[in-house]
Amino acid sequence: MAERGVSRRELIRRRRREGFVGRRSELSVFREHMERSPEDEAADFFFHVRGPAGVGKTTLVRRWEAIAGEHGAATAYVGDSVADVVETMEAFSGQLARQGHGFKEFDKALATYRQRRHEAESAALAPAVDGAPAPEAARERPGPSPGSMLASQVGLAGLGLVPGAGPFVGAMDPTQLALGTDRVRTALAARFRNRDDAQLVASPLEVLTPLFVRAVGEAAQRAGRVVLFFDTYERTGTFLDVWLRDVLIEGRYGELPAGVMVVTAGQGRLSPAVWADHLDLVHELELQVFTEAEARQLLATRNIHDEQVIDVILHLSGRLPVLVHLLAESRPAAPEDVGDPSGTAVERFLCWENDPARRAAALACALPLELDEDICRRLTGEEGGAEVFGWLRTRPFVTDQSGRCRYHDVVRDAMVRLRRTQSPQQWQQQHTLLADTYAQRRRHEEQGEERTPRPRWQEQRWRENRLRETYHRLCAHPQRALPAALTETLHAYDHSTAALRRWAQILHRAGHDTDAPAPARYGQDFLDALDSGPDGLISMVTRLLASAGLDSDSRALAHALRGREHRHRADWEAALADYTTALGLAPHLAGAHVGRAWIHTCMGRYEEALAGFAHAIQLEPANADAYLRRGTTCISLQRYDDAVADFTRAIELDPEHVIARNNRGGLYMRMGRYEEAIVDYDRIIALAPRDSLARSSRGRVHARMGRFEEALADHAHAIELDPDSFLVYVNRSETYRYMDRGEEALADLDRVIELRPDYNWAYVNRGETYRRLGRYAEALADFDRAIERTSDSWAKVHRGRLYRLLGRYEDALADVTPPTGWAPTDAWRCYELAMVLRLLQRPGWEEELLRSDALHRGAPQGSFPSPTDASAGLFVVQCARQNWANAEQTLEVLLDSGPAEAHLREALGDMDEAVTVFDLPADPVRALRRRLRQALPA
Repeated sequence: MAERGVSRRELIRRRRREGFVGRRSELSVFREHMERSPEDEAADFFFHVRGPAGVGKTTLVRRWEAIAGEHGAATAYVGDSVADVVETMEAFSGQLARQGHGFKEFDKALATYRQRRHEAESAALAPAVDGAPAPEAARERPGPSPGSMLASQVGLAGLGLVPGAGPFVGAMDPTQLALGTDRVRTALAARFRNRDDAQLVASPLEVLTPLFVRAVGEAAQRAGRVVLFFDTYERTGTFLDVWLRDVLIEGRYGELPAGVMVVTAGQGRLSPAVWADHLDLVHELELQVFTEAEARQLLATRNIHDEQVIDVILHLSGRLPVLVHLLAESRPAAPEDVGDPSGTAVERFLCWENDPARRAAALACALPLELDEDICRRLTGEEGGAEVFGWLRTRPFVTDQSGRCRYHDVVRDAMVRLRRTQSPQQWQQQHTLLADTYAQRRRHEEQGEERTPRPRWQEQRWRENRLRETYHRLCAHPQRALPAALTETLHAYDHSTAALRRWAQILHRAGHDTDAPAPARYGQDFLDALDSGPDGLISMVTRLLASAGLDSDSRALAHALRGREHRHRADWEAALADYTTALGLAPHLAGAHVGRAWIHTCMGRYEEALAGFAHAIQLEPANADAYLRRGTTCISLQRYDDAVADFTRAIELDPEHVIARNNRGGLYMRMGRYEEAIVDYDRIIALAPRDSLARSSRGRVHARMGRFEEALADHAHAIELDPDSFLVYVNRSETYRYMDRGEEALADLDRVIELRPDYNWAYVNRGETYRRLGRYAEALADFDRAIERTSDSWAKVHRGRLYRLLGRYEDALADVTPPTGWAPTDAWRCYELAMVLRLLQRPGWEEELLRSDALHRGAPQGSFPSPTDASAGLFVVQCARQNWANAEQTLEVLLDSGPAEAHLREALGDMDEAVTVFDLPADPVRALRRRLRQALPA
């Protein structure tokens, strides 16, 4: 017997359950695609619903969400409650987890990000980031900014995280990395600023989004489909557009399976600047107001047939679906039940309610931006509050999400307007009541804990309560509350630009709801400034300082924030002026002391910097950022033990401080404390499993320890995580060099140049590799190219060595002579100069050998890429000086450091050169050479 089909009664029940009039085709379209196989090429996967406010977009999207659920799909929904991409992913993760699709790896990484988000200002110090400059950036900036010299010392170069070649590396002039690190600093400093900058390298999105994409894909495999809904996209699209395109279309963060669908709903079309090349993939549906026939059909379902009643409803509603629903709700039997056409639809709706408590509740509960049962009780009275809240949740103009409700904007705007104009005194009283309620919730979050203001801002619930308190105080007394609200906005800005966007939106919303132009103007100006980047924010803070009437503490914070923006632009003088003004207004502002101290570091005024950091730490002993920056400043002063101590203190204050661990790990590696470096990199990898450069940096440490298989495994895994990370290939090329696998090192350096043609040091490294292989012409071409691009001082030293080997001694002399005075890291440059002077039979070579010996001995631990490099260089210099006893002692130190075979062969080669150039006696050389060869593997 044939299987019984669906009954007519069931079809009727389904149709009526939809509750839609004029939307059947939209429901059918979506249901049809849900019934298709995800692999069907004709099945759409990206829907965009657009139309004016009140046309029913949210209602349609919510019905689509139910249809998706009926078909077994996992679903998640966000509206305008999210302020950035990270919050969006977090909201989706939570909803899908409640459906049995946990995002454990993503959630863990997100928790780490939340904890260290206050480090955004320190991100410019992070060496273990793929911060490769783009070719376009290189052409736009022909030379390094003044601050990039400092950045190269305290960032990649200062921590030895960009490997060099041979004994020169420990003495590198920071100019060699200035161009690259300048752009690293700029990109990292901007990563929490706006959506465009967030798409650049070193954004948290680079870590979180691949984990999110993978988790969504796994959920789709399990459920068959995942449907992600983005409502109110006219508000969130400004920061979601590029990210969503990269995730859904471009596959930038990993491939999504066919079972992932996306629905966006907003008032306008998708941005052509972002989606123009992909509009053929978008199924767009435009919702209009009801036609007269559709409106009449809905009224008929409510048993409204009187023509006069219908005419009044059509006139009052403008056929806007949300208002047609509202006016039809009480089923008026006569025109007088609706009222005359001059009344608003909302007023008529409230008049239909016979219960005065419900009428009052509907108006009162429109005041909060979001409604829960407790807020409803406070507004309507404890007795009956639950019943009123339950009734409100069933109203067609209320959207209910897990016990939290929001009025439809069209209805809320009308009710708020009505409330404000009809009863100004009650308006103020109820907004004050709501502000006090949220203040009480905020204080509850603070109970029993000793916290500084900044950590409070890291807690989302505390921020949300503070945000709503600010909104209601502005609504109650716009002019009186504005200065305090602007101060709150500055604190939000200090926390993150996502928080600033929230506060700016609240200022604008409060100004709109109270018809107060000042808050609305400030809110819009901040939003415009956010979309304009650092220059826009500098201008905005300048206007705020000129016109807002802030108190001295708030003015100090504003100056500090403007100083921070100037710092991001490497405008040291302007930044210094702002920080100094801030401290003149508020000497207790620890963050301003840290900011000014860091500017002193950038300007090379290290002692002033150290004094500033010390003052900040005295004011705020738990300020991890102060320790991190002071430690980085200590690197510039070659006070490596002090730097390690400061990084360690930062880690004690925040055990998951990735940047501090990264910096300390790099220092440990340079100091030969390899096991400790491994511990730090292990912890970073545990905190951020997809951090490719941390894994590759651990590979460098393994290579220094002679664990080449582990090193290569780390590099391979890093490349798998990020095939386009140029520094990973640089690191692996160093490992290949230690293994005497020159051709493979060359292949990796070729890949580096392919990925980053403007990365100057790649040419120097490749030139050194060619030199070791005896391919001098190719080596010279690479050195020439590096020098032409940047006039790199240490590239000239490499070329000078090659000129010496080629017998071009005058050219060599020009290259190895320092352009200015000697630096503490010039130990090997002195040795090269001594060799050239000796070959030219000119005086001064003995003095240069003596200087090289002194510089080698005087360099603090950590000045060279490794203790092996330091010992090898000193050993060769002592041989050249015929200081045989010291040379023998230094050789034992070198051998005890566990050098790679390549290091030993390099030391042998350098000693043989010294024998020829300085005419060394055979016997002592023979004994040392024998000792070196004995240490080589059989």
